[in-house]
Amino acid sequence: MKPSATLPTARDKLLFTPGPLTTSLSVKQAMLHDAGSWHFEFNAKVNWVREKILEIAGLSRDAGWEAILLQGSGTFGVEAVFATCVPPSGKVAVLANGAYGERIVLMLQHLKIDHLVLRTPENTPNDPAALDRALATDKTITHVAIVHCETTTGILNPITEVGRVVQRHSRHYIVDAMSSFAAIPIDFSPAGIDFLISSANKCLEGVPGFSFVICRRDALLACEGYARCLSLDLLDQLKGFDKNGQFRYTPPTHPILAFEQAMKELEHEGGVAGRGARYRRNHETLVKGMKQLGFRPYLDPAVQSYIITSFYYPDTEKFSFDDFYRRLSDKGFIIYPGKISRANTFRIGSIGRISPSDIDALVSAIDSVLKERGVKMV
Repeated sequence: MKPSATLPTARDKLLFTPGPLTTSLSVKQAMLHDAGSWHFEFNAKVNWVREKILEIAGLSRDAGWEAILLQGSGTFGVEAVFATCVPPSGKVAVLANGAYGERIVLMLQHLKIDHLVLRTPENTPNDPAALDRALATDKTITHVAIVHCETTTGILNPITEVGRVVQRHSRHYIVDAMSSFAAIPIDFSPAGIDFLISSANKCLEGVPGFSFVICRRDALLACEGYARCLSLDLLDQLKGFDKNGQFRYTPPTHPILAFEQAMKELEHEGGVAGRGARYRRNHETLVKGMKQLGFRPYLDPAVQSYIITSFYYPDTEKFSFDDFYRRLSDKGFIIYPGKISRANTFRIGSIGRISPSDIDALVSAIDSVLKERGVKMV
């Protein structure tokens, strides 16, 4: 399938970002309708969406799993898990190698939850052995949190290997799969995942408006009384769905309509395998083209995901990222600034309703901008 040809986008600038991202024209058009937030037809769509999310994950309600939608960005969903599911005396071990692991640390600080941070460098995957030692030493740790694809760099962390350590020590496991769910296969059983969080506007190619948490129902029900926040009470949100199929508070009606269409398009593309294959082709096309221009990827290919890729700045004073960014924008291409603390980089995403031909067009535009500015790659 050639997504750009089959499902054309409106003539917006192409987004080469980790989300929000370029969406299909049909996803945009799905929002050209109003929906009654408590109406039975809308509630049926919400239920369908929840079932489809579990289906994509290879799970089901009959097997004891739930998909809980929550208004707000992916960050809201991640914080809701910690605010709801960690007991008052609990402690979280956070594996961090980028900005989103550090954001989890900030959440725990604000929620006043005890925590331990196990850091690795931004170009190094999380270390299961270090976690094993920490859990063996500190029996007060109740939960372990990890970011699957850390979009600070694009590194892919070993969630299954870490999950086996968590299971061996009988702790709870929380996975931030914001930028990986629906594009990179995730096997819940071997990884022993209790709670996984993602968002509508990432690899599922919907629009911003809600996040979702996939969890073991019994694990969430065991959290009765822990919630530290009203609007982020994940258990209460589940009870609302159980009671009448409704969100507790005003739902994101238009993003739900867009998401329904986006889920149909995922199925048409061949599910997780089909979408992941396109993203991989995008990534391979990108790296090949950028290397031909003289750019160096930040990560070793062995740990690089095909979601987003960081590239070093050219080694010349003639290069200014702000100017580079604006000139690419003028040509219709939006990239992402770097977020790495110890290197000057920028990032280019491979996800969204884009294809290898769009990547080729971006690389050509980058070549044109470099020539305009007289930047010669070393």
